[in-house]
Amino acid sequence: MKHMTFNRKYLAASVSLLLGTSVIPAVHAQEDAAAPADDVEVISVRGIRGSLMRAMDMKRDAQGVVDAISAEEMGKFPDTNLAESLQRIPGVTISRKNGEGSQITVRGFGPDFNLVTLNGRQMPGTGNTRSFDLENLSSAGVSALELYKTGRANIPSGGLGATVNIITAKPLNSPGLKYVVSAKGIYDESNVEGEDVTPELAALYSDTFADNTIGVAISLSMQQRDFQQQSANVPGWQADQGPFSSATDIVDLRPDATSEEQDIADGATADGKAGHTYFPRQISYNINNVERSRFNGQATLQYAPRDDMTFTLDYVYSEAETATSGLGFGIWFNFGGNVNSYELDERGTAIRFNESNNDYAHSANVETLLVESDSIGFNFEWHATDDISVEFDYHDSKTTTDNGADDGTGHSGNVILAPNNIVNKTYDFSQGGIPQFSMVWPNGAQEASPADFDPLFAQFGRSVGESTIEQIQLDAEWVNPEDSFLTKVRAGFANTEQFFGGYSANNGNVGPNGYNGNQAIFPDSMFTRTNTGDLLDEFANGGANLTTDYYYSFDYAEAVARMQSFFGFPTDPLDPDFGVLNTADLTEDTQSAYLAADMFFELGEMAVDVNVGVRYEKTDVTSLVEQDIEDFLVWSNPTEWQLRYRPSDSGVVSFTGEHDVVLPNLDIKVEVTDDIIARFSTSKTITRAPLGNLVGARSLSGSPKPGSRTGSAGNTNLLPFESTNFDLSLEYYYDEGSYVSLGYYRKDVKNFIENSFTTITVDGLRDPFIGPRAIQAEADVVARGDQPTVTAIWEQIIANGGGVDDACCETQIVRQNPEDPLVEWLVSQPTNGDSKTVDGFEFTVQHMFGESGFGAGFNATIVDGDVKYNPEVFAVQSVLNGLSDSANFQLFYEKDGLSAKITYAWRDDYLIGIGQAQGSAEAPPQFGKEYAQTDLSINYDINDNITVFFEGLNLTNETEEGYGRYVEQFLFARQYGTRYNLGARYTF
Repeated sequence: MKHMTFNRKYLAASVSLLLGTSVIPAVHAQEDAAAPADDVEVISVRGIRGSLMRAMDMKRDAQGVVDAISAEEMGKFPDTNLAESLQRIPGVTISRKNGEGSQITVRGFGPDFNLVTLNGRQMPGTGNTRSFDLENLSSAGVSALELYKTGRANIPSGGLGATVNIITAKPLNSPGLKYVVSAKGIYDESNVEGEDVTPELAALYSDTFADNTIGVAISLSMQQRDFQQQSANVPGWQADQGPFSSATDIVDLRPDATSEEQDIADGATADGKAGHTYFPRQISYNINNVERSRFNGQATLQYAPRDDMTFTLDYVYSEAETATSGLGFGIWFNFGGNVNSYELDERGTAIRFNESNNDYAHSANVETLLVESDSIGFNFEWHATDDISVEFDYHDSKTTTDNGADDGTGHSGNVILAPNNIVNKTYDFSQGGIPQFSMVWPNGAQEASPADFDPLFAQFGRSVGESTIEQIQLDAEWVNPEDSFLTKVRAGFANTEQFFGGYSANNGNVGPNGYNGNQAIFPDSMFTRTNTGDLLDEFANGGANLTTDYYYSFDYAEAVARMQSFFGFPTDPLDPDFGVLNTADLTEDTQSAYLAADMFFELGEMAVDVNVGVRYEKTDVTSLVEQDIEDFLVWSNPTEWQLRYRPSDSGVVSFTGEHDVVLPNLDIKVEVTDDIIARFSTSKTITRAPLGNLVGARSLSGSPKPGSRTGSAGNTNLLPFESTNFDLSLEYYYDEGSYVSLGYYRKDVKNFIENSFTTITVDGLRDPFIGPRAIQAEADVVARGDQPTVTAIWEQIIANGGGVDDACCETQIVRQNPEDPLVEWLVSQPTNGDSKTVDGFEFTVQHMFGESGFGAGFNATIVDGDVKYNPEVFAVQSVLNGLSDSANFQLFYEKDGLSAKITYAWRDDYLIGIGQAQGSAEAPPQFGKEYAQTDLSINYDINDNITVFFEGLNLTNETEEGYGRYVEQFLFARQYGTRYNLGARYTF
C-alpha cells in the first residue's frame, strides 16, 4: 500500500481550493496522491454536509488529536461568530460577552491557556491578556478552523489547552474569478433605545491573472448591533463581618461549636456560633443600552513566478467599538456595622437582613471601548528541489484597546446621586431568584422623593493598552524520495517579540465625596419615575414582582454638568492636578527552534504513522513600571474612602526575568482497518503566565473600605505552566460523512500559578477607622444611648472636631493623622506552586442518514481533576478557571436547495475566576451557573447564485447567572434577549 503522510499546510491549501470549487475528493488521503486525474471521482458537495465531511477528513488525516470546522462554501461559515462555531467541537466551551461568544475554554483550560494563530502566526491578545477575542473577528473570509489538542514541535507554544489556527482563503489555491456579496438585517428583542433593525454586510472577491501566477483576494464586512443588557448585581461578599451583637432579631442555622478548638478552626464569630459569616457589599439592578459596531477587512496578494515559488503579502484589519450608556439603582451595606436583624443559612450566608441608614443610590454611566487590530505579513514558499522546501514567514501584528474612546467626553464615567435619608433597608434572598431589597423612609413616606436627591461623587477614567507581536519564522522540510521508514524531516527557527503596554488614568471620586445637603443642585424635573415592569422579567421574581418596583432615570451629561458647575472639578482623567496615572510596559523576547520527523511502517496489515519532535524555547522578560506614589487615606463619608496620591510625583522601576523550556512530542496513528483509526499522543506543552501577572507593579486599593484593604503585585520571574499530556483515542469512520470517536486525555500540569497573600504596612498610610478619634466617637455614641453604627461614629468624629475641610470641595472629611495606626494591607502576589492533574473523556458521533438529506451530530466532554475550588477552604488554592462538563447537539436537513439546522450547546457550572470586585480580602470565587443555548438557521437557494437565509440566536432567551462560594451568595443575573437575522447572499 502506498502512503501519503499528512501535511498541515498542504491540507489547509486543499481546503481553500475545495471551498473555491465546491468539490471534495471521494477518496481518502491515504490513497495514491499521484493517481491519474481520470481515476478520481469528484462529487460536488456544498453546504452543511460538505462542511462536516471536510472537517471529518481533516480529523481523520491528521497526526495527533485535531478537530476542525470548515466553511460551508466561500463566504459562509457555519456560525457568524467564530467562538460559537468552535463550541461545536468536543472539549470546547465558550465564555460570552454581550450575549455573543467571545473566548474559548478547551478541556477545562480557560482563554489564557489557548493560543490563537492566524494562518500559523501568533496573534496578540486583547487588553492585558494573551487571549485573542474571537468576538471581534468576522467569520466572513475564514475558510477553516483547526484545533490542535496535542502538542506539535512545529506549532508555536502557548496553547496548553489547545492551539486554534484560523485559515483564510488564498486566491492561487482557488484560481479564477469568484465573489460573494451578502446582506442581513439584525433584529434584537432586547433593544430599547437603538435601531430596531441593524445591518450586517459582507463582500468577498477573489481572482487570478497572468495564467494564474498572480492572485488577489479581498474581503470586507461590517456589522451594527444595538441591544440592551439588564442585570442584577452583588459585586462582592464580605466574610466574617461584624459586630453583630447589636442585632435584636437573629436566625442562625449554623451548627453550634463543639469545642474551643473547633471555634478557632472554623472561625468563631461574635454571637458564639462556629463557622464563617458572609454578608453582601451591595445590591443593584442595572440597565445598559449598547451600540456595537464591527468592521473587518482582509487583503491578500500572491505572486508565483514559477511553479516552485510563491510570494504572499497579506493584511488583516479589525475594529470593534462598543458604546454603553447605563443606569443603575440599589443600596449599599455598611460592613455589617449597622445591622438590626439577620438570618443566616446553615453555611453562614446572610439570606435576609435589615440595616440602618444610608442611601437609595442611583448611578449613570457612559463608556466607549474601541478595540483595533491589524496584522501585515509576508510569506515566501520555495520548493528548492523535488525533496526540499523552504518557507520564510514574517508578520507584525498589533491590538490596541481604548476604554474611554468617546470623542465627546474622552473618558469612561460614572456619577452617583441619591436620597440619603433611608431609615432602614432590607436585603432578601430567602426566595431565591433575584435578590430583593426594600426601604423604610422618614415620616411614613412610601417612596423616595426626587427632592431628596443629593450628589455623592463622580468618577472619570481612561485606560489605553497596546499589545504587539513581531515574529520571524523559517521552516525547512525534506521529503525522503526513497521508500523508507523515515518519510520526512522538518526543522525551523523563530524569533517572537511580544510587547504589552499602556496606561490607566482616573481622578478618583470627585465632587462632594459625600452627601452634604446639596439637593438644590438638581431640580425635580431632572428625574423621571419609572416602573420595573419589563426589567429582568425573564426571572420568576423580576419585572413587576420586584419588591422595589420603581427607580428614577436621569441624564448622565446633565447630572455631571450640574455637579461640575457647582463644585468645579475637571472631567479629564489625564488632568495632572487631579488624575492618577499608572503606566506599565512588558516585553517578552522568545527564541525557538524545533526538529521533527515523520515515519511510516506497516505492522501486519495495519499502517502506522509516527511523528516525533522536540522544540526548545528561551524567553527573556522585561517590565518597566511608572506609577503615582501613595500619600494618605481619607474617610470622606460613612461609606466612602479614598487613597490619595502625591501630586506630580511618580517613580519608574525595572524588573527582569527569564526561563527556557524543552517541549518533546510523540504521535502514533494506527489504521487498524480501513475504517478504524487508533491514536496515541504524548507531549509537553506550556502556557506562559498572564501578562498582567508578569508586570512588576504593586498597587493598593484606591477605595480602601474596611474589609477591603487589599493590594496586588506582579512577578516577572514566574515560570510558565508546563503540562505533560497523554491522549488515547479510537475513531470509527463507518460511512461517508459518518463516524464515532471516543478519546481519553490527561494533563499533568506543574508550576501552577497561585496567589500568595502577605499582610504589609506602608509608611505614611494610617487608618482613622480604628484610631483614637473613632474610639472616642464610639464611646460618645454609646454614652448617649444610640447604636454605634458606622454612620453615627463618622458623624460624631466630625462633631468632636476631628474632621478637616476637603481641599477638593467645601465639605468636612476625616483624614488620617499621626495618631492613627498604620493600615494593614493584604497584598497578593502570583507565585509558582502546586502540580495538578486534569483528565477527561471526549465522545463524538456524526451521522448522515443516507440520501434523505438529514444529518445529526452529538458530542460530550466529561472533565475532572484536582483543580476544583473548594468553598470550605480559606487558604490559597491552585484552581483552574473554566473547568466544566459540556455537550453539543445539532440536527440538520439539506436537500433540493433547502437547508435547515438547529444546534444546542450546554455547559455545566464552572469557576469564572478568583476574586470579587468588592469581595473580602481572602479573594472569594466567582462561579457561573450552567448555561444552554439553542440556535436555528434556514437557507434556501432561489437559484444557483442567490440564497436567502434566516437565523435565530438564543431562541429560548436563556439568561446567565453567577454566584460566590455557595449558590446562596448571588453575584449576578443577566438578561439579553433573542436575536433574529434575515438576509440574502449572492455567489458567483
